[in-house]
Amino acid sequence: METIMGKYSIKDLETLSGIKAHTIRIWEKRYGVITPDRTDTNIRTYCDSDLKKLLNVALLNNHGLKISKISKLDYKDLCEEVEKIGFSESSFDTYIDVLIVSMVDLDRLKFEKVLKDATDRLGFEDACINVLYPFLQKIGIMWMANTINPAQEHFISSLIIQKMYAAIDKLYTTEVKENKAIFFLREGELHEMGLLFYRYLLEKRGVDTIYLGQSVPMEDLKQTVEMHKPDYLVTALVATFEE
Repeated sequence: METIMGKYSIKDLETLSGIKAHTIRIWEKRYGVITPDRTDTNIRTYCDSDLKKLLNVALLNNHGLKISKISKLDYKDLCEEVEKIGFSESSFDTYIDVLIVSMVDLDRLKFEKVLKDATDRLGFEDACINVLYPFLQKIGIMWMANTINPAQEHFISSLIIQKMYAAIDKLYTTEVKENKAIFFLREGELHEMGLLFYRYLLEKRGVDTIYLGQSVPMEDLKQTVEMHKPDYLVTALVATFEE
């Protein structure tokens, strides 16, 4: 059962799927790939099921299946065909599309499978830059469209943060490092995903890190800086500059 029924415009679908709005309209009219609802003013609106189906259709189409053949598949067969796709030669967009579908469905196993495959193939740093970051940008679009709920956001955040900590743990070494960095989020700031990635990047490049984490009082930060005299202070901001 879906925890939220999203309402997307055709522009939202274009942005999330990479399929041009004109092409979506053609697929609707000619092949009945998805069937939008209409507002009182005759504007198309789409739900989560439409988004998931369109993403799956796009995956198969990008892997050489003709839309005329794809359109004849029921949803169960469509999903089975998608499962057959190997990731070894997949584009970044394929990873991103499957991550979106697994996020909407709260499908942890699929989400972790895709992340693992992307990491094994690209390395953790490149997987973050080329797959996770664009994926999170699309999640931001879904937030603006009010089509993602807090449960889904916490679901993906917790999984990604787990992967960040695991990747950092793999970099552990007893070697003495020349430079030192302190990582912190200002008081009231709780979104640590970006900060963890910065920590990973610097640890990978041989910098000793002191990770203070979320919502650090300024006085505590000052005391830590005075004690350890770091070469770098690293933070991340989600709030606007006005805030």
